[in-house]
Amino acid sequence: MRECISIHIGQAGVQMGLSSWELYLLEHGLSKDGFKENSAEGDINDTFTTFFEEIDGSNKFVPRAVMVDLEPSVIDTIRNNYRELFHPEQLITGKEDAANNYARGRYSVGLGLLDTVNDKIRKIADSCSGLNGFLIYHSFGGGTGSGFTALLINELTHEYPRKSRLEFAVYPAPQVSTAVVEPYNTVLSTHSTLHESDCAFMVDNEAIYDICNKKLDIERPTYENLNRLISQVMSSITASLRFEGQLNLDLTEFQTNLVPYPRIHFPLAAYSPITSVRMSNHNSYSVNELTSECFQQSNQMVKCNSQKGKYMSCCLLYRGDVVPKDVNAAIATMRQKNKMKFVTWSPTGFKVGINKEAPKMSKDGDMAPVPRAVAMLANTTAIAEAWSKVNRKFGLMYAKRAFIHWYYDEGMEEMDFSEAKDDISVLEMDYKEIAKDSSDTTTPEV
Repeated sequence: MRECISIHIGQAGVQMGLSSWELYLLEHGLSKDGFKENSAEGDINDTFTTFFEEIDGSNKFVPRAVMVDLEPSVIDTIRNNYRELFHPEQLITGKEDAANNYARGRYSVGLGLLDTVNDKIRKIADSCSGLNGFLIYHSFGGGTGSGFTALLINELTHEYPRKSRLEFAVYPAPQVSTAVVEPYNTVLSTHSTLHESDCAFMVDNEAIYDICNKKLDIERPTYENLNRLISQVMSSITASLRFEGQLNLDLTEFQTNLVPYPRIHFPLAAYSPITSVRMSNHNSYSVNELTSECFQQSNQMVKCNSQKGKYMSCCLLYRGDVVPKDVNAAIATMRQKNKMKFVTWSPTGFKVGINKEAPKMSKDGDMAPVPRAVAMLANTTAIAEAWSKVNRKFGLMYAKRAFIHWYYDEGMEEMDFSEAKDDISVLEMDYKEIAKDSSDTTTPEV
């Protein structure tokens, strides 16, 4: 057994989570209330137990998930629409919003929910026979998503020090913003969790808006469209945990192969194919074509120029009708075409996962059904561009001490801000050092 507990924090985390669970139900052949559909006797295998707990041999499955928000409206929707699926005690809400304020989620309002959340996580962990780790879904920009996440990861580090902690995080987009104080929340949250999170897979809304707009022909994408696309990426990343395959990975393998230094743990995610129903009959789905697409900016989930950076490691997760020979040929072709630059001290570069379970699409979804797909997780120095942008925005606001009194009112001090900004500046420098040739580079700060 290698069970994983999913923790969904704040509005973004909960809505991403809901899209993901809807897809998991479809992939595992479960109904909306958690019962196995059309199951033969003995049809249920161990793959269910990674994400679902069976209730006393009743053919009823409950997600190993906790959803937390400091205000109730988003989770109330789930309580109404999925009351038979999720355990009521695992849907946790407060009465007072974090109001886009990291300090409220971390130091004041969030503290009131911490014990309750810890108890529910402990209860789920106790029911696991071989807990693999935690998948934490949140946004960097919101008050709950930044502040309460930092608080909870700190607790998980102390309670479960040997378990993996992987984040799926919505990163502030360069142009599209949902809150003025996003740069503050992002930098403060990242600083707090930099040494406690094992790996953080980032996506940004602007990149996903562009993908929905250009590749899926959606003129005005909604958050539901965005979340469905993100859920496909998450499903591919976790497929090797949930289904049998020729080359399967667990959570520990992700970080072992993707994280060369503890601080450098922000892989860039990409996915292929992203095809609308209208275009599905005109596209090639060869392994070679899909692999090549993953290295194109139009398929990447964060706005940054990957051509300018150097790859430290790259994890390619294939699913569907894929054989190792085709994968090896595709990677060899990429190397010959010089499509990507690797740092000189990482000669191997690639980790491959192959899973036989083809991707599933919901009937009313935006993406066309395909026989195979690949998700790429790449640790590249190009992601420093994203940190540079957010740190610059932080600096502009902090220089004028704008909006800062709201954070002081909740117990923060000026030193917290300057420490966080310096830490992210050092993170930027770490990536720049790595981008240099190994002949003149120094080891980044660990």
